[in-house]
Formats: sequence, structure tokens, C-alpha cells
Amino acid sequence: MRVDLQSHSLYSDGELAPATVVELAAQAGVELLALTDHDTVAGIEEALRAARERSIGLIAATEISAVDADYEDLHVLGYAIDHRDPLLARRLADARADRDRRAERMTSLLRELGFAVDEAALETRRKADKPVGRPHLAAAVLAHPDNAERLRREGHDDISSFIPAYLIPGTAAYAGRTSPTIPEAIGWIHEAGGVAVWAHPFWDVDQDAAVLAAIDRYRAAGLDGVECFYITHNEHQTRLLSERCHELGLITTASSDFHGPRHRLFSRFLAYAQYDLEPSLGTLAPGNS
Repeated sequence: MRVDLQSHSLYSDGELAPATVVELAAQAGVELLALTDHDTVAGIEEALRAARERSIGLIAATEISAVDADYEDLHVLGYAIDHRDPLLARRLADARADRDRRAERMTSLLRELGFAVDEAALETRRKADKPVGRPHLAAAVLAHPDNAERLRREGHDDISSFIPAYLIPGTAAYAGRTSPTIPEAIGWIHEAGGVAVWAHPFWDVDQDAAVLAAIDRYRAAGLDGVECFYITHNEHQTRLLSERCHELGLITTASSDFHGPRHRLFSRFLAYAQYDLEPSLGTLAPGNS
């Protein structure tokens, strides 16, 4: 089965409406898709309707940003959740509020660094109750004409170059999340009837030993699986994750992390490599729930 279990719509940091995300996935040959907008399930109903029309499987899901010790922005995917659950809705709203406070801190830091920030697009998202994340902050800087000369001088012509320069841990305008923790995020997902999977471990953590140690800690907190097959994971990383998950009885998932056709990296479905391995979806596989 051709699966792609992480994608994003305009309800978080994606480019397109949920129905369009589903349509493009179907056109690419995806048979089982998950819409995983950050800290929200607002696009799920639209995606489910589109999936029925396109005869493609869709898993109701979200991607929760969480903290763990020195790691300030890890992501836990919640699959097969009850997206209508009112407690989950309140918890995700709290997470978005924390994200908004973080965005305000980073906006202030960007201004202190001398950047002008185009507030119009950010305010539009806030009024629509859509999260403001780092891609939106970067776009607000790139869109302001007062920054044009400086951006050219520093070589930043798109979001993908600006974020690592100013909006990741260790850079001048970065501010971290404060909640939820990884165990809290796992608990939220389980209490909403879902399956908790650590997203793209090697995107956030560099060293093999640190990733493996984190998997052990998160499994003790109830983690159900790991996103082993991912667009930026190399063969060594993919095999290392798959082997550890097999040892621990964890499921393994796969995604291209689709954000839209114009994204520099996350622009197409089924772009991850499998290296002659297969995802092991457990209860997420059709017919196994």
C-alpha cells in the first residue's frame, strides 16, 4: 500500500486547502493519507469529505508540538484520533495559545534585530484562529519591502533559508515552546482514542545514540511508533529506526511531509525512500483497527 502519513494544509503551515491536499495525494497515487496540521484538527472534516469523493483512505490526525528536556520543539503525530473530542479541542487550543505567545516573542526578537515584520498576514491568520508558526513569521519578514536589501545581502530569498538563519534553536530570534511535554502529548492522543508516533526523529535530533535513547524514554511514556521513513532520513537512519522499532514492538510510519507544490523540500507526495523495507502500520493499516 502506498502511504503518506504526514501532510499539512493552510490550517497550519501548508499552502493549500485540505481538499486540494487530498486531491493532489490521490493524483500522486497515495492510497492512505493523513492530514496532520500542527496543533489543530480544523481541516479534518473537509479532508474526509474529499477523501470519500476521491476514494482514498484518510486518517484523522494532528501533529502536536512538544518539549522534552533540551529539545524545545519535537513533534508527536496523533493518528486515528476522535477529531470531534471536546477535551482534545481544548488541549489543542491551549497548545496553539502557547504557540501564539512564542510567535509574539519571536516577532519582538526579529524587530530587535532590525527586521520589519509585515503584520497584515499574521493578523489575518490570528483572526481566523489559525496558528502562527515560524514559516509565517519568516514570510512576514520576507514580504516587507524594508528588509529587501538586507535579505539580498544575507542571501535569504525564501522561507527555507531564513528559518535556519534566525528561527531555530541557537539563533538570535528563536524562542522555544513551554508546553506540552512529550508524555503529555502522548497522553492527549491516547485519551482521544489515537495512536502516538514520534515524527521525523533525525530532523530534530542529530546523534544516533540520542535518538535511540529518546525512543526508549518515549516508549516508557506510552509511545506507539516512530516515523522511520521520511524524506530527509538517509539509509542508515531509516534502518536504525526500523530495527529499534522492531525490537521494541513499535509501529513504523512513512511520510513526505507535504506542505505544498512550491515548498523547497516538502513539495511532493511519496518522496521518501524505503531502502527495501516496509512500514509496519499496525492498527493504522486498513482492516486492522
